[in-house]
Amino acid sequence: MIGHMLNRSVEVYRETRTPDGSGGHAVVWALVSTEAARIAQPSTAERVVALQAGAAWDARVYVRPDADVRRGDRLQGDGETYRVDSTVRPSTASVYLRADCERIQVQGAAP
Repeated sequence: MIGHMLNRSVEVYRETRTPDGSGGHAVVWALVSTEAARIAQPSTAERVVALQAGAAWDARVYVRPDADVRRGDRLQGDGETYRVDSTVRPSTASVYLRADCERIQVQGAAP
């Protein structure tokens, strides 16, 4: 089991859309769950391959295999926010769920 390697917590947020009454919608990020996680950086070679494919790849986030984490979710913890680009389960055993993520940097206020 991967539980002993999950050394931090992340909050999982999912986009919800509600009609605004004018033909559009309002977007709200709703908290889905809090999960134990491990955040690892991809190797330089993996980042180069991602960039060649036109993608930015900043982190791999590992969670328990039954965690409710999906493409498009946001993971927040320790002052960092990540957007989930894809999720992968290992092919041999369902030991973990890996989320390949891009870090979202919040724009600060002007001085």
